[in-house]
Amino acid sequence: MSVSAHDIGLDGLDALAGVDALCLFVAEDDRPLTGTAGYVDWRLCGALSRVLQQGFFVGAKDDWLLLPSDGRLPFPRIFAVGLGRRRGLGTESLAQSLAGAARVLTKAKVESVALEIPGGGPVDEAAQATALREHFLPGFKGKNVSILADKALAKLLSNRKS
Repeated sequence: MSVSAHDIGLDGLDALAGVDALCLFVAEDDRPLTGTAGYVDWRLCGALSRVLQQGFFVGAKDDWLLLPSDGRLPFPRIFAVGLGRRRGLGTESLAQSLAGAARVLTKAKVESVALEIPGGGPVDEAAQATALREHFLPGFKGKNVSILADKALAKLLSNRKS
């Protein structure tokens, strides 16, 4: 399996040519949307925000949403995963979310995925890298994983290859 890192932002998203899908993690209390979710929402002209405002998808734990990118991003599908409350995110809930995402993406026959590993609170870069290696990568049956990460996490991931 190939794992690569890209900057968070529009340039990082644009560099994801050849990726089947993007996996976004959205928390109930992330309003306005931040990180990759915010950039994706921008490119989709607020489509994700509208879904959130309508209450169809709210970011609750185990909440799932599949959106088309409509050609506005270099990948056709966007899987949004609810995290619950960001304030409640810990290493165990991160592990569960990543393992669940790996299962769903594998069932959807995704071969190449990009994702930003959720963080914040007690979940630092080391915990993010560990959760990726121990809970996402073993469960994802695709061939390529692209991580959208800040420089500290990208460096940590490149120093300790999976």
